[in-house]
Formats: sequence, C-alpha cells, structure tokens
Amino acid sequence: MPPRTTDSTPERPDDDHAPSTAPEPCAGDDAPAPPPAGEGEADDMAGVGAEGKDEKEKEDRTGADSGQRVVAVRRAADGGRRWRALHLTGCAVLLAVAVTGGAIAVGGGQDRGAGVDAVSAAGALSPGDLARGDLDAGIASLQKHLRAQPKDFGSWATLGVAYVEQARTKGDPSRYPQAQRALKRSLGLEPGNDQALAGQAALAAARHDFPGALTQADRALKQNPYNERALCTRIDALVELGRYDDAAKAADTADDRRPGIPVFTRYAYVRELRGDVRTAREVLERALSSAHAPADVAYVATALGQLAWNQGEYKTALDHYARALAADDAYLPALEGRARAQAASGDRTAAVRGLEQVVGRFPLPGPLVALGELYEDRGADGDRAKAGDQYALVDAWTALARAGGANTDLETALAAADHGDEKEALRAARAEWDRRRSVHTADALAWALHVNGRDEEALPYARRATATGYRNAVFLYHRGVIERATGDKREARTHLKAALDLNPGFSPLGAREARTALKDLEGNR
Repeated sequence: MPPRTTDSTPERPDDDHAPSTAPEPCAGDDAPAPPPAGEGEADDMAGVGAEGKDEKEKEDRTGADSGQRVVAVRRAADGGRRWRALHLTGCAVLLAVAVTGGAIAVGGGQDRGAGVDAVSAAGALSPGDLARGDLDAGIASLQKHLRAQPKDFGSWATLGVAYVEQARTKGDPSRYPQAQRALKRSLGLEPGNDQALAGQAALAAARHDFPGALTQADRALKQNPYNERALCTRIDALVELGRYDDAAKAADTADDRRPGIPVFTRYAYVRELRGDVRTAREVLERALSSAHAPADVAYVATALGQLAWNQGEYKTALDHYARALAADDAYLPALEGRARAQAASGDRTAAVRGLEQVVGRFPLPGPLVALGELYEDRGADGDRAKAGDQYALVDAWTALARAGGANTDLETALAAADHGDEKEALRAARAEWDRRRSVHTADALAWALHVNGRDEEALPYARRATATGYRNAVFLYHRGVIERATGDKREARTHLKAALDLNPGFSPLGAREARTALKDLEGNR
C-alpha cells in the first residue's frame, strides 16, 4: 500500500470559531492579495463542475479546461521515455476528462463518494446548506450565498476548504489556486480568523508544503486552541516532516482538546509509524465503534483495512474494506484497498477490474502504478502497452499537480525509480529529502540511489527508513536488495525474508523479485 496520506482524514464541522484581529494573513505568500469585497467572485467561484450551469456551458468549459490540461500533459511528457510517448495522447485525453468532468467520466450523475455525510465528515463544512447535499452541490450553494453576502468571511473560509476537499476527492489540483483565493478573501475580510488560517494549513498540507502547513496550523491554534482542523493538520505536518516524537505529543494534545474520529485516526497512524500496531488497531476499532455517519464508517474501516493489509492479513483487510463499501459503495480508497488485497490474495482478475474502476474515475499515482504493475505481472497480449499508459498518466498527473502549486517530488521519485527516468527519480528524491526527513522520503531516496547504482550511499537511508519500527514490507524489501548489492548477504536475507513474512503480496513485481533474490541468497549459503 502506498504511504497513508494524513491530509485526507475526515473532519467534523467546526463550531468553535473564535476570530480575532491578530496576525497579518499569509505572510510571504506570493499570491495576489484578495480583492475588495464584491469584486473577483467570478475568479473565486469558477470551475466547480456543472453546478448551477446548463449542459451547454458545462461542455464548453470542459472542452476549454481539457485543452489546457492536454497541453500541460504533453509538456510534462517531453522528458519521458520514448515508448511512453507513443501512448501519451490517449492517456492525456483520459486524464483531462477525468479531472475536469468527473461526473461525465463516470457516465453522469453525482459523485457518490462525496455525499451528504461525506460533506459533514470530510471537509468540516459548517454551513447548513452544505449539510443537505453532496460536495459539489454544497459548493454551488456556498457560491450563491457569497454572491449575495460577499463579506461573509466564514463562508469564504468554508469555500476554500471545500475546494481543497474537492481537489482531493476528485484528484483535481486545479482547485488549489481557487482555494487559495477564497481563503485569502476570508482573511482580507477578517484578518487572523482561525477558520481561514486552518484552511490555509490544510491547503499547504494538500500541496505537500508541510513546513507551511505547520506554520499556519500554529497561527490558527494561537487564535483558537480548539480548532479541530488546525489540531489535525499540525499532526499531519509533523508526521510528514519526520518529527514523530513531536507528532505523538501533538496527537496527545489534540486528543485532550478535541477527541473524536479525526484525531483518533491520526493518533493511530502515529502509533503505527512507531511500530505499535496493536495500539493503532485498538484505537481504530474504538473509532469505528463510535462512527455513525457513512463517511466516517467508510474512512475508519478503510484505515483498518490498510493496517491489516500492511501486516499481510488479507482476509481481515477484505472484511474491513467490505464494511467500508457497505457504508459507501463508491469510496475510492476502499475500492483501491480491496483491489490490492485481492491481488495479494491471488485474485488478480478482480484486482485488475477494481483498479481499472478506480483509475477510470480519478487517475491518481498510487492506483495507476499498482494497475500498471498488475498488467506487467499478467503479461497478456497488449499488457505492456497498457502498463505504459498507466505510468504515462502518472507523469501527466504530476504535471497538473505542479501547475496547481503542489509539490510532487515524492510521487515522482517513487514512480520514476521503477517505471521511468532513474536520474529524475534521484533528483526528485534528493529534493524531497532536503525538505522533509520522514521514513517515506528516506526509503524513496535509498531506492533512487540504488537504481542509479549508488548502493553504498543508499544503505544509510534504507536503514533510517526502517529505524522507527514501522512495519512496511516495501521498506524491508528495499533494504534487503540494497544490502545484497553491497555484499552484506546475511542482512539481505534477514530483511528480504522479513518483507515476505510480513506481507508476501506487498507488490506484484516487488514480491516476485524479493522471492527470486532470497532464493538466490539461500542457494549460495
């Protein structure tokens, strides 16, 4: 399973607003200052799918946006491998359609993954009009409200967070600039209000600017120590920066101030990263027992599924994913997790079908790479070309994410090391390591150094990736391969065996290579 993202956990509505007049908004941000009230609503409210528009306007906008995205995709592919470019045009069209018109891409109708309960849980969207519909409809309602009441700073903050959530659930990073403008508008109307500062923290985290997320979360908490979104984003930022002791303290603080599902899930993840799987499972099980809204049930059950999958407990993982999908049968993380568990259990046909369903809706890097590897592992006629299409779409997505202001170096490093330009993988991994020193960036840098033939340099990073006790089969596999390349056969056997004992189906290609390497080492003892 890819690293669990901590900036996508459901949050509940904030009722504890305590706006004040303290700090100037967003110091150092190079985006333009918010326009005076009553001006600029068109920019801040643009591009929200088809809500409140007729079908002709929707088609015109989708065509224009798709054209811009295809251009960005083609630019991103210029430095890619030539064989990938043969399939890129078709992939670019798929991506453009998927990120500009999600409802169109899945045959019309609303996105069932962001329904009434998803709005109340996932985005902490407090206005009552959002609670009565899905996320897109809620955004449209907020826009209508703000056209009539353009000085409502709280609704501008809520709109900004809604755009962040829309970017996450639809895989559309073009929403980030819109979120930034809405949040800056809120701060222009009410400087220092904690709702907007917490929204800026969430936006920074979504863009992988974790130092910025930490700064903004601290500013929000200075205004309102009980702001749930800020408390949660502070934990997220510390985790992603690799400051695990500080993250544990932040989780304890958040649990004292605002106990609930958003905090419990983060508390569990911090424990898992430190190797305490038992506590992580207990906390998540308690969170699930307290969950009532379908969005909360789907999220927590999926987190339990991921935890079980990481331990190689595939039947348990599938049971958790089934519960998540019973609550929300279109919840993408559960669909992806189920497909990975099916693949690990040997049901490749169901796994391929499930991942095709996921990437057909929203082509994000994790499921794209997983599907590409399943195609490669299957090896049927045309599967190599299909795999290439998936890897090309990863390049396309990263280009669009960068255009939306997101940092994608970790995704680039992970995908390019195995399925792209090794030199680019190393550049991206080094850049990300310079920004944050987490176990995930340590592993990415170790593997990028390995594929570039620099195993002696890679080994300290591989050791660091496994130093917290985090039980991750991919990290153990990478460490074992690197140790084998440096001549340490004993340690290589230990870690390759540990990877396969822990999670024998951790990757269609990686697990196969781990078994081959271990067999070779055992044969040469």
